[in-house]
Amino acid sequence: MKTKLLIFGISGDLGVHKLLPALEQIVKTGDFDDLSIIGVSRRDVRVEDLLAGCSDCSILSGRISMYTMDLSDTNSYHGLKDHIGLADDEQLIVYLALPPQVVVQAIDNIGATGLNGSNVKVLFEKPFGTDLVSAEAVARTVSRYYDESQVYRIDHYLAKEMVQNIVTVREKNAMFSQIWKNGLISSISIMALETIGIEGRANFYEQTGALRDIVQGHLMQLLALTLMDVPSNLDWDNVPQLRLEALNKLKPADPSKVVRAQYEGYDNEVGNPETKTETFVALELESDHPSWQGIPIKLITGKGLSRKTTEIRIHIKKTDSDQSDCLVFRIQPDEGIGIELYVKEPGYGNKLELRSLDFNYQSDTRLPDAYERVIVDAISSRKSLFTSGEEVLQSWRVLQPVQDSWLGSAEQVNTYTVGTDLDTILA
Repeated sequence: MKTKLLIFGISGDLGVHKLLPALEQIVKTGDFDDLSIIGVSRRDVRVEDLLAGCSDCSILSGRISMYTMDLSDTNSYHGLKDHIGLADDEQLIVYLALPPQVVVQAIDNIGATGLNGSNVKVLFEKPFGTDLVSAEAVARTVSRYYDESQVYRIDHYLAKEMVQNIVTVREKNAMFSQIWKNGLISSISIMALETIGIEGRANFYEQTGALRDIVQGHLMQLLALTLMDVPSNLDWDNVPQLRLEALNKLKPADPSKVVRAQYEGYDNEVGNPETKTETFVALELESDHPSWQGIPIKLITGKGLSRKTTEIRIHIKKTDSDQSDCLVFRIQPDEGIGIELYVKEPGYGNKLELRSLDFNYQSDTRLPDAYERVIVDAISSRKSLFTSGEEVLQSWRVLQPVQDSWLGSAEQVNTYTVGTDLDTILA
């Protein structure tokens, strides 16, 4: 089937720096010769100027047409529909690379124009609301025009190669599958740590914060992949449902087990001396699933820290000698797997030291960018790497007690110096 990819916001940062390079790699494969691209921008942009901001994207020049419109002008959508000229034997993929505050309005206008037939798919990025109530409102708007099978909610973490491999590693390697099946896990830690600050995104971050941006937006999905039952015969079509079942077993978060903090100087960056927006958050969750009862689950994220890493750490129960090994899924910056284990320190004595056995994807082969996989899977109607509406709502349900406790709280937010290590903040 011929595919028309309609990208709203193609001239923005996401479009130029992520989507166009991803499309360049996709087209290079030669497997998508029937793909054409329609870029939508609020300002008049020539194709050659658009591609000038993307190195090596000239291969796309013959595939892209541009359409200029004001997203708030409902009449413009009728002109866009005519410009697209979608035939019955074609599919249209609508990619909304737009600020979160205008996504719902755009979906409303696109759907009302009639661009919602069975051959239309709509893709949009997190955040999917700012709390449970707003997420439910987004879901109602989307469902007014589109069936769930047409909706692709993007969490690009799920499209990273190592994240896709979590299920495979668990199921197809006896050493690891036995760890999950035989109750050998003592705790789980999932963290996304950054050394940078908000990088000029003051307006976005003040409305979002670390809990909404990273914990709800990414870490809850990584947790669901870690806790869920493995699908029979690695049937990927069942993965979203299994992730949802894992999320449904999580207890609502306990606000008393949450640490929130803000790096020093953040208030000056956003121009709000009274701000309580967190740039760091750590919380502990519990699951009611029989396999996970009583096992601590920690989700941690923060900006302005001493190191950059996104990883899932599976801590193995201690041995009689009180030593505990750890399985590490590294998601970024270097995708791979590590096994931390104790060995004898070289020398004449018998002192133990912790060492890591590492497999690094990056050193072996070129990894497809997450956005390449997002686009290819949407074209191919594969939904295992996309978040379902119910997953979004359940994630918010788990985290809502924390948001409620923060709302109107007079408690001051702790601060930390940029470059602080994780253990210092948690001490």
